Amino acid sequence: MRSIPPSAGPVPEARDPVLSIRDLTVEFDTEDGVVHAVTAASFELLPGEVLSIVGESGSGKSVSMLAVLGLIPVPPGRIVAGEALFRGEDLLKMPPDRLREIRGGPMAMIFQDPMTSLNPVLTIGDQVSEAIEAHQPGVGRNAAWKRTIELLDLVGVPVPQRRARQFPHELSGGMRQRAMIAMAIANDPTVLVADEPTTALDVTIQAQIIEVLETARRETGAAIVLITHDLGLVAELADRVVVMYAGRVVEHGDVFSIFATPRHPYTVGLLESLPRLATDAGELQPIVGQPPSMITLPPGCAFHPRCALSRGRAVCSTDVPELRAVGDDTGRRSACHFAEELSASTASGRSIP
Repeated sequence: MRSIPPSAGPVPEARDPVLSIRDLTVEFDTEDGVVHAVTAASFELLPGEVLSIVGESGSGKSVSMLAVLGLIPVPPGRIVAGEALFRGEDLLKMPPDRLREIRGGPMAMIFQDPMTSLNPVLTIGDQVSEAIEAHQPGVGRNAAWKRTIELLDLVGVPVPQRRARQFPHELSGGMRQRAMIAMAIANDPTVLVADEPTTALDVTIQAQIIEVLETARRETGAAIVLITHDLGLVAELADRVVVMYAGRVVEHGDVFSIFATPRHPYTVGLLESLPRLATDAGELQPIVGQPPSMITLPPGCAFHPRCALSRGRAVCSTDVPELRAVGDDTGRRSACHFAEELSASTASGRSIP
């Protein structure tokens, strides 16, 4: 794993984003009430970078990108507000036919569980070839099959000619994930969304999939949105990090700054919960309490019932904090009323004053 320096890395040069998400709000109707899955989320993806979206389960990280790609069920889901600009077009307002052209072509997704995402009655090769032929009509069947074998070999599938003729259930979890990555990069995407790509895999296979993702990034030049709760994976791959809690973006910055000097108490809690080789297991300090109900969110800052920094101050329970610039780095954003109180010495993931 690459080392995280004690100070922020250099500010990247300005580039036009390939994907801009602004004030995205997504809700789901349920029998118990309206689930506020994502609220006013905004972030950008720059060319060639890896942007990681992190947070606990239910924080809205997966739903935000599924909504952008038109993959949430409608109903019960609905996009209430926002825009997602890709190449000057708003993905949220696109006709379904146009969105299908983009999805799987210039934008592709690697799903969390390949066993439920791959078609069980088609061979691996047929599914990868189908993705090529669907977005490249001029490519014949033989050329698509040849490209399929090349892609499977690229992502490390052994004996790709034989594996291509096998069905998903005949492959291991790691091989299925490799096949899904091959399918995702088949059409040289500009944006690749990876939703928890290593969650269901053991540690050894996780390391191999990380290498495959790096290969895919290098071969296609794609910018990657990495959705995960694995901070080790974030440290290994990400350039910038978006931290989400209760459907909102609570912190945003480059990976070195986030790990070295987090500026939101929730980020501090996440880092403090991360096991370290030099730390006894008994010293881990999980975040107290439970995430809030997404149907009845607490007033003010949703994190305040679990926050040690709040100390019962009234503003935390009455006013929703805005995502604002903090510190000297113009790329750092925090949605905390008292972000400046997290000093460099206490924001290292060990304690809150």
